[in-house]
Amino acid sequence: MKVLMINGSPRINGNTSIALKEMENVFTEIGIEVEVVQIGQKDVRGCIACGTCATRGVCVFDDVVNELAPKFEACDGLVIASPVYYASANATLIACLDRLFYSTHFDKTMKVGASVAVARRGGCSSTFDELNKYFTITGMPVASSQYWNSVHGREAGQASMDEEGLQTMRTLARNMAFLMKSIALGKEKYGLPEVENHIFTHFIR
Repeated sequence: MKVLMINGSPRINGNTSIALKEMENVFTEIGIEVEVVQIGQKDVRGCIACGTCATRGVCVFDDVVNELAPKFEACDGLVIASPVYYASANATLIACLDRLFYSTHFDKTMKVGASVAVARRGGCSSTFDELNKYFTITGMPVASSQYWNSVHGREAGQASMDEEGLQTMRTLARNMAFLMKSIALGKEKYGLPEVENHIFTHFIR
């Protein structure tokens, strides 16, 4: 089994990395492969709704988003982590996720998702909610922990002092691993849920 972690922080070895490392250690201990990709320092523009991905199968902007696409398709679980800026996720991460989820057309159903927010003080809950929406619109079960998935720290390295936050990360990793394994067994025995043809409506008809 494999987990892909996308780190939205621009800071190498910052507090967001500390939170993800706590999860990575647990995954490694129980034999789950982990790949971490840090995108916060990359130039990632937002989606322009051109629709090119519908015909080409990849985003028209050939950057880290297209590099992440096959990794996302191959993984069993996806962790997305962000520092908190103005009570929301890093804009680079959001631009990346908008295009990654929209431009990839493979079935994401039952890939397990988990989001992590790291802040000095406030805004973790709103960022956590923001990131989880990528999972819930694509049929991805959301892994939970003993608390909302947040770690606190202002200066570089301070997240290592947040004992409760780090325990939350370890619990999240164990719960995510259990959920991935359970889903794999369920697929083998029962298959995936039946899928209806998608109905698209809007508010004027």
